[in-house]
Amino acid sequence: MNESVFVTQKMTSSFADGWHIWGWEVSLYLFLGGLTAGILILSAMSLLKKKEELPVSSKLAILWAPIFLSLGMFFLFLDLTNKINVLRFYMTFHVTSVMSWGSWILLVIYPVSILLLLSVMQEGYPGIYKFIRKNLEPLVHGKLLKVFDLLVDFSIKKRDAIAKIAIPSGIALGIYTGILLSAFNARPLWNSAILGPLFLVSGISTGTAFVLLLSSGKERKLLLSVDSKLILTEIFILFLFFIGQITGGAQRRDAVMILFKGDILAPIFWIFVVFTGLLLPLILEWLEERGIEVPQKLQPLFVLAGGLALRIVLVEGAFILRELSTKALL
Repeated sequence: MNESVFVTQKMTSSFADGWHIWGWEVSLYLFLGGLTAGILILSAMSLLKKKEELPVSSKLAILWAPIFLSLGMFFLFLDLTNKINVLRFYMTFHVTSVMSWGSWILLVIYPVSILLLLSVMQEGYPGIYKFIRKNLEPLVHGKLLKVFDLLVDFSIKKRDAIAKIAIPSGIALGIYTGILLSAFNARPLWNSAILGPLFLVSGISTGTAFVLLLSSGKERKLLLSVDSKLILTEIFILFLFFIGQITGGAQRRDAVMILFKGDILAPIFWIFVVFTGLLLPLILEWLEERGIEVPQKLQPLFVLAGGLALRIVLVEGAFILRELSTKALL
């Protein structure tokens, strides 16, 4: 199967009409995919540790993994021109196709995240658990309820095994969101092997930030420390990305300059990615560690905003460069 069947609406639009090849739908898809990966990895690791002080990480957060992933797939679907072609990715597998890998990774993530949710539903979401059982009972003479109960029992018994599968699955999803861009070698801004690790660490950081929004007490303090380490790692990887681009030839150097001094994206990059998404959360944690009271929701909200902004500037940046190059030739 040729990857050209999997094109977005903006891919088929003319630059002369002012369209970007990919837009906000794809940026949101990449953001929500990374967020899902982060939640899945964090929840699975918390379950394996079996620590009572991690109730949100180990029981409550996992509900959001399939929800966010479904939202991300919905936004991507909105951007497809030939929507029926998406089914072709699940009829075959091509080792050399990045999109084929991504499709099958998503196919694994869905059942793993749902089984992980079922394994903790009785403890984490007893109301939802009772609601589902109550509404399944009258259907098909109770057969659907029996299937549901079997899945719950299986998930509980195999919880550790499912969690161990969820971790590499989440890592694969997080890396894939970056490799999806870096596979397009014709886009100098994306031509970097660092994008995979960058998007993975950013995804785990945003996933941790989302769980922070729901956490309190000891769990919140622990997650704050974890997220700060992830942010520092992300800053280091981002630094390596820029070094690689600057030293990778004239095209890559010129491409990355749009984030440093471009009229359109540079302000977004420096204000929302660097300051709001990376530096400000570190400052807020530093203040909190020294007993200075700060609003508890600010730090994770800033991290989430920065994670989304990172994907927007990288996606949009490649096509703004293309438009500028096209106009220069006219």
